[in-house]
Amino acid sequence: MLLESLRLALSTVFRNKLRSFLTVLGIVIGVASVIAMVTVGQGSTAQVQSDVASLGSNLLMIRPGAPGRGPGGASNEAPPLTIQDMDAMVDNIPDIVAATPSSARSQTVVFGEVNYQVTVTGTDNAYLAIRGWTLAEGRLFSEGEMRSGTPVCILGTTTSTTLIGEGNPVGTTIRIGKISCDVIGLLDKREASTFGQDDNATVLMPLNGFQRRISGNKNVQSISVTFADTATAEDVTAQIQSLMRERRKLAGDENDDFNVFDMKQISSVLTGITSVLTGLLSAVAAISLLVGGIGIMNIMLVSVTERTREIGIRMAVGATERQVLMQFLVEAIVLSLIGGILGIMLGLALGAAGSYALNIGFVPDWRIIVASFVFSAVVGVVFGYFPARRAARMDPIDALRHQ
Repeated sequence: MLLESLRLALSTVFRNKLRSFLTVLGIVIGVASVIAMVTVGQGSTAQVQSDVASLGSNLLMIRPGAPGRGPGGASNEAPPLTIQDMDAMVDNIPDIVAATPSSARSQTVVFGEVNYQVTVTGTDNAYLAIRGWTLAEGRLFSEGEMRSGTPVCILGTTTSTTLIGEGNPVGTTIRIGKISCDVIGLLDKREASTFGQDDNATVLMPLNGFQRRISGNKNVQSISVTFADTATAEDVTAQIQSLMRERRKLAGDENDDFNVFDMKQISSVLTGITSVLTGLLSAVAAISLLVGGIGIMNIMLVSVTERTREIGIRMAVGATERQVLMQFLVEAIVLSLIGGILGIMLGLALGAAGSYALNIGFVPDWRIIVASFVFSAVVGVVFGYFPARRAARMDPIDALRHQ
């Protein structure tokens, strides 16, 4: 009986193609929206986690500025950091494994007739290890170059390709603003980007050279430190805060005028935000499934009215109420499942397109896909039952009289 009901349902669906398509359209849109939203949301979450991981493990960043205003927030209102601050952290906090200072500024870099606006960062060799960089070509800064501020630089792959083209840039000379700078190294290409910015679009130079020739001061914009696996971020952060308050001569009732950022904590917060947004958008999209279910019930009620005489004939030749109920219920379920399958295909396609457009990973959640498919079947059962019951309870004589 079930196979016969399925055959009749498929026959009815394909006999009225346009009506069937319009009926399942709500299910298609609902399922596709949920899958696309969740896929893009999962990709965004994975991208945030990858971005933070690319900055290094067990990493804390210290920047001037009142807490709660974000990285660099209100940094102009607070005293700048110095190399001496970093040295004091390394000397007084045993859990700190490595530390590196950095200051950055956007500059126009020139090679031949090519101009390129890029972020130039003044730092030291520890910056590469802490941030997980390796060299593809050339060498690191020498002690003499870092001490004297010699204008030498290491290029990221995007900067090198844009200015010089493919190949090894070591040995060439570029101009940063008005400064001639010898290229001594090329960074390995990094696939991940940090918070939407191309990590490979960078120029590194010794901090002393940056301060003397670009920034014109001895300020340090940020200090990055890594700590031992045996320590916790909370403990190291507390020690840094205590030390910095002492060095900056802050009284007990004065607020910190510096920030200590735990990159894992930032990752957790951002991941939570993306998850909540994904959930809200998916919930809104799921309303389309409800609308689609109502559409199926509406069309099935119309179908029952149109096929009243057919129902009467079937019941007159021996069809039971249960068989008629099964026929119309299977028809509603078939419509829902077709909508679910088409919605899954469309949702994955939209998710892939959205991931490509946003330059994030394509991370489909198969649990959501299965749940959407099952939910579409449930919609068919729930919204198809009432029309099917109405058809099954028709009086055969009244149905045969229907014109």
